[in-house]
Formats: sequence, C-alpha cells, structure tokens
Amino acid sequence: MALTVAASRLAERKLRDNQARRAQIVSAARRIAELEGWSNVTVRRLSDEISYSQPVLYSHFASREEILAAVAIEGFQELGLALEKARKPAKRANAIESVAAAYLQFAASSPALYEVMFSLGLSVPFDDAATPPQMHFAFSQLLELFNVHGSKSAVLSELFWGSLHGIAELTRTRRFPPSRQKQRIATLVELFTFKS
Repeated sequence: MALTVAASRLAERKLRDNQARRAQIVSAARRIAELEGWSNVTVRRLSDEISYSQPVLYSHFASREEILAAVAIEGFQELGLALEKARKPAKRANAIESVAAAYLQFAASSPALYEVMFSLGLSVPFDDAATPPQMHFAFSQLLELFNVHGSKSAVLSELFWGSLHGIAELTRTRRFPPSRQKQRIATLVELFTFKS
C-alpha cells in the first residue's frame, strides 16, 4: 500500500513538473514573439531562453508548430474569458457593444498573440471534433449574443466575428485609422442590433 501511494505521488509530481515545463515553454514563446516577432521563436532560441536542451523541448512538443499551436490555444482561452467578462454583466442591448470593444481591445493589447491565433496558418482545426475546448469556449461567447435567433445564431456569430477580426487586422496593419475605432464599433453594433 505504501509503495502504491509513493508511486502515485511520484506520478503526480512528474505530471506537475511536465505541465510546469510546458507552461514555461509557452510563456517564453509568447515573450519572445511580443518583443521580437514570431520568426524569432525557434526551438533553439527557446532552449537558450529557458535553459533546457532542445531534446527536452521536443519531449514536450514535437515541433515548433506545436508550440505555436499551444500558444494560440492559450490565447483563445484568454479571449474567451475577456469576452465572457464583457458579455455577462451587460444587458442584452449593451452586450454586443461590450463584447465588440473587449475583442478589439484584446487584439490591440496582444498583437503577437492575436497574430498566432489567426494569421500564422497553424493547423489547429476550427469547428470540428478535433477543435480544442478553449476555441469552442471563445466562440461560445459570441454565440451567446445571438442565441435568440435559433438556426441563424451560428451564422450571425460567424459574421460578427469576421467583422471584428477584419477591423482588428485592418487597424493593426494601419489600414484603418485608429481615430475612427469608436465610430466603427458603434456602427457595427447598430448593424447587429438591427438584425437581432
């Protein structure tokens, strides 16, 4: 019995250590990307940054793409929490505006994270059985805004998301002037409130 308890504790400790190492790798990747861009996030650079050998990194992630996918999935969890925080206390009329503002704030405040979530061509699937729960959670915050529309709720949510993503990207790349952002949000909300 004592041997079983000791083995169980050892397995738990090993799991915690593995999770901590994975979190450290993901955190280092985010830090490098925010300061220097995703092209500088390499396995070699991460190895130097966190003082683990490359084989140790590869024991947690099979490739650089897997590291970037882990960062993206973490980003979707954070985006989902930000949208939920904006949506829940708001009344129905204000929820669309609150969520739109929260989405655009998230994209503006974490440009490298937002880029890896949407612009680096990762093979993280959307809307199928293999979609990570963090991505479902983020999208569910948009679905909640339009759930009164029955069969159209998913399409309305996708159109709203597409509009927000377009605004975020065009603002990030300086094709939309930041000075009109409040007006863009107000007009988008008006369009989607009319539909609702």
